[in-house]
Amino acid sequence: MDLSFLRVATVVPHVNVADCDFNTNNIIDQCFVAAEQGAKIILFPELSLTSYTCGDLFNQSLLLDNAEKSLVYIKERTKELDCVVIVGAPLRNNGKCYNCAVVMLHGCFIGVVPKTYVPSGRGVNEKRWFASSIINSNEFVKIGDFEVPFGSDLLFEQGAVKFCIEIGHDLLTPVPPSTYASLNGANVILNLSARDETVGGYNYLKSLIEVHSSKCSSAYVVSSSGSGESTTDTAYVGCALIVENGKVLGEAARYGHNGMIEIRDIDIELLNNNRRMLDFINDLASDIKKTYKEIPVCGVELLHGGDVSLLRSIRRNPFIPSNDAELQNRCEEVVNIQVEALIKRLKFTGIKNVVIGVSGGLDSTLALLVCHSAFNRMGYDVKGIKAITMPGFGTTDRTYMNALDLMRQLNVDQKEISIKKSVEQHFVDIDHDIKVHDVTYENSQARERTQILMDYSNKCNGLVVGTGDLSELALGWATYNGDHMSMYGVNAGVPKTLVQHLVRWFALNSDENTKKILLDIVDTPISPELVPADELGNIKQKTEDLVGPYELHDFFLYYFIRFGFSPRKIYNLAISAFEGEYEPETVKKWLRTFVRRFFQQQFKRSCLPDGPGIGTVSLSPRGYWSMPSDASMALWIEECDKLCEK
Repeated sequence: MDLSFLRVATVVPHVNVADCDFNTNNIIDQCFVAAEQGAKIILFPELSLTSYTCGDLFNQSLLLDNAEKSLVYIKERTKELDCVVIVGAPLRNNGKCYNCAVVMLHGCFIGVVPKTYVPSGRGVNEKRWFASSIINSNEFVKIGDFEVPFGSDLLFEQGAVKFCIEIGHDLLTPVPPSTYASLNGANVILNLSARDETVGGYNYLKSLIEVHSSKCSSAYVVSSSGSGESTTDTAYVGCALIVENGKVLGEAARYGHNGMIEIRDIDIELLNNNRRMLDFINDLASDIKKTYKEIPVCGVELLHGGDVSLLRSIRRNPFIPSNDAELQNRCEEVVNIQVEALIKRLKFTGIKNVVIGVSGGLDSTLALLVCHSAFNRMGYDVKGIKAITMPGFGTTDRTYMNALDLMRQLNVDQKEISIKKSVEQHFVDIDHDIKVHDVTYENSQARERTQILMDYSNKCNGLVVGTGDLSELALGWATYNGDHMSMYGVNAGVPKTLVQHLVRWFALNSDENTKKILLDIVDTPISPELVPADELGNIKQKTEDLVGPYELHDFFLYYFIRFGFSPRKIYNLAISAFEGEYEPETVKKWLRTFVRRFFQQQFKRSCLPDGPGIGTVSLSPRGYWSMPSDASMALWIEECDKLCEK
């Protein structure tokens, strides 16, 4: 089992102001609730033991004494739980009082982290009660009869997990303490907070956390005070938020009168692999002089495997935003990147003609639409777009008519050149039986089409625009020196699952006639159309029947390239994401196909034409993906073959 997930609970209990007994019982109850759901770290808000809004009662020894006793009681009551518990409490040390996070495990206090930056002003005056803390790690604080490591420079670690703690306003400083902790290896940041509610404040906080989490390549977990806090001058509605590498994993519904809890699985391997790919983090770490004391977390296994039910959402289509408004924005942005990249190439070469093969399929349609947009943006005559449809033995009426109709609708210069006679002659030349529909039969057609495009571009001083997409490059689903080759590949960075949405986006922003054509193209089965149609004239050769569903392959591609996951990890994620749609054996079959083809077909990617990358996954050999064409796939295939084994 691949151990890589950390289950974290962020809890906002209902509190009574200055009522340690009431708050203690609520904290203990919530610990058991979270532990029952498998949480290995349970986080409570800032000063949750006393409540945050005690005011000058923090100067009362009775309250501070009672808080200390309550901590000892919580420690004892939770010692049977197999998890780390973190509670906010006021603690005295060396004649000062500190706003602290107290970390306990199996009946022991393992560390206390005081707040570093104590705010004062604009309705917040913590300096009235608490000292600011930048303390050496050789200091200790006494809780009851226990001497506990005390300092803002504590890191808690176990294997691949290393977490740090910061409190409330520490996050809002120009350089939060967690920045230094992250550069020293912390991949999980826990924030005990007590943020009063203001209009727009929550969205600002969330955006701040998303950016900070992404910059630190970390998870960021927040528990902020909620119901029961004093509303004398401010209101507290609570915040239970879990963010991973800039993306929200979970957030509890706010304004909960009886408290709230949010539990999610953080992918530690994702964070560590992503961090390893970011060279600047290692460079910065070497410049940081601050040192940390590492506190081992012993006696509990923090990580669990992904082959259990995950408490996180695994998106089936990682390249496609789940929100429709965001998807429309993404489509517009992608198209703009493609268009501007093509414009630059045309301006540099001084060429005012492009040559493109149009099949009536998704990829060539998108490439044609990008060319059309580029010419309009540059003020070029769209007749400079030399669109050529080249029907062959497998061309169906549906794709043929869609290709012709679209070219006419866009008013580009259209040309039809059948490849049948030339390919038949070629079969005679190479002594190939036309009745044998093998790879020679198929690739001869693809290479004939490429020859036509290249030669016609010479004739009209044009630039051949390639149509192949990112998913096809990953699978090697292209004929070498056939549709594999062009002078500029505008779709090279676009995965197949996104191509469909881009064409649909063009449709929704077109006139009714163009829209109708484009939507029919979107609904047409994906096919190279290199073998004859069936007896009814329908597409017989469907790509996804041969190599597998593109939604699976794009899922595999994303996690294989973006985060360097192993087949077992990708398989576990896919089982969770596609539950109810694909059986485990089906996922295994197509994952093995992906791995085999990805390794075998690297030679095609090693000599790719230029083309713009549009996201964090690209297969260009010029910096994005560097891999020997003869690398062994044995390790990856062996792991694929062991999938589904108990």
